Amino acid sequence: MRLAYDIVDVFTDRPFAGNQLAVVHGAEGLSTEQCQALAREFNFSESTFPSTPTRRDEYATRIFTPEQEIPFAGHPTLGTAWVLRSRGLLAEEAVTQVCGAGRIGVRFEADVVRLTASPRDLVGPLPDDLVADLLGELGLDAGDRDGEAWLAGCGLSFVHVPVTDDAVVRARVAAGSFAPYAGRLGALGEVRDLIDAVNLYAVSGAAPRLEVHSRVFVPGAGVPEDPATGSAAAGLGMALVATGRLPEGGSYDIRQGIEMGRPSALAGRVEVEDGVAALCHVGGGVRPVATGEIEVPELG
Repeated sequence: MRLAYDIVDVFTDRPFAGNQLAVVHGAEGLSTEQCQALAREFNFSESTFPSTPTRRDEYATRIFTPEQEIPFAGHPTLGTAWVLRSRGLLAEEAVTQVCGAGRIGVRFEADVVRLTASPRDLVGPLPDDLVADLLGELGLDAGDRDGEAWLAGCGLSFVHVPVTDDAVVRARVAAGSFAPYAGRLGALGEVRDLIDAVNLYAVSGAAPRLEVHSRVFVPGAGVPEDPATGSAAAGLGMALVATGRLPEGGSYDIRQGIEMGRPSALAGRVEVEDGVAALCHVGGGVRPVATGEIEVPELG
């Protein structure tokens, strides 16, 4: 059996930049093992496997890294919605993605696709010794910090560590997984969506509009470094509120992927109610790269 696929680049205004995504069509009959094998074959940060939509404003999809299925991710959400709409399978300007993290709102606005997600995990500030150990895994030390670190997410929860801009550039890919820190992180409070990931970021500007230079490392999911991470961008909005950078909400434009040669631009915005993040919005451009067919392995 062969299935059609599209490849797009997300969070960019041109092909061969941003984050690559493979969207495999007609995947409702595939097993988890078949999806995983196909995701490993594409070997992008994520590949998606949407069911053929039965409504013009809603679709369901599964999301896989090369190593595992995950409940939510940003660039797969935007890229999958864009591909389905470009094929005429979605018709509305506002649609809903149904995925492991629940229902995610997606809106098409001129050349931008934007998702809206609700906060789920927020824990912090993280202890200094834990942050220092995580920084050490990335070739940095405690002196590179530039504020409080928080664990935050809207379906995938990242450790968000503010550092100097120079430290973002100097950071190296971790030699191994961050899994040994999961117990220490989990002991700090209720965490439902922890992923093996650290978001290093440097902030400039002032509320209500910030500029962010970010690098995201997800070694345990088979993604040593990610060129653009919408799920981390959503959680970052929560962290920016918690650290007082955006106490009343606001916007933050993220540059990511520069050090990988795949520059990406993510537009974030966070809404605040009663002093905490209430809704997180992340948007960016999508550009088509390739279409084709792929053989489906005969697995369980």
